[in-house]
Amino acid sequence: MKEQSLTGRLVDGINYTLLLIVALVCVLPFIYILVASFTAPEELIKGGFVLFPTKFSLEGYRYILSTDIILSSLGVSVFITVAGTLCNLFFTALLAYPLAQKDVAGTKLVMRLVVFSMLFSGGMIPTYMMVRWTGLLDSTASLIIPGLISAFNLIIMRNFFQQLPEGLEEAARIDGASDPGILFRIVLPLSAPVLASLTLFYAVGHWNSYFNAVLYINDNALWPIQVWLRQIVILSQGGIGDSTQFGSDYVAPPAETIKMAVIVLSTLPILLVYPFLQKHFAKGALLGSVKG
Repeated sequence: MKEQSLTGRLVDGINYTLLLIVALVCVLPFIYILVASFTAPEELIKGGFVLFPTKFSLEGYRYILSTDIILSSLGVSVFITVAGTLCNLFFTALLAYPLAQKDVAGTKLVMRLVVFSMLFSGGMIPTYMMVRWTGLLDSTASLIIPGLISAFNLIIMRNFFQQLPEGLEEAARIDGASDPGILFRIVLPLSAPVLASLTLFYAVGHWNSYFNAVLYINDNALWPIQVWLRQIVILSQGGIGDSTQFGSDYVAPPAETIKMAVIVLSTLPILLVYPFLQKHFAKGALLGSVKG
């Protein structure tokens, strides 16, 4: 094995150091929030810890789980994420497949319109008026239907479909398969990498979305977890628990403790999904992005 020169080892050392610093900058805020959520309220206010809680406490979680507000909003977020992502993938595939065919008329015009929609959107007020006109206000459908197809993700899926061997589709047509049969029985089963990538894109988008919920939903029973997180973090409204369950002498934890616990609860589910999709993520996004 060829021995690495002193200059090479120095460059490698600098690269590793820089990468370590960047990784710490990215990870430390999450560690701080996680540790702070398990720190006793009085210690958190004083800032009397660094990376480990000096006094362990589950008071923040105990308080916010004393009512069903957080759990029901987590249920709303899970429903929006799962149902929304499935709808996104279904309709994106339905449009991407014909656009990937060379013998379909009008594909260039449709692609120009798709790219145009990436550059110029209708804006917030026209979109709100459209949602209201269609009767979607105060429903979870208002968080799914207006964004059924992402132009960026559509282009990635179309490009991926174009790279599949044409012989597969020709053989299926000779055997009598229809276009829907080819799409759902041949093309999609071979598209696991791009489907995994787009699943992650769409799922993270749905899980983190709160602005549309603030605009379209007035009923707080339909608020996703991110809206409650906004209420607590930005507006400093931590009073979401039920203090009556703890007795008359119970004092609710400070808003800072509640913030940390809610942030962990709202972030943990989507973090648990990522490892299952990570192995397909880079491959799918790269393969779908190469061909323009």
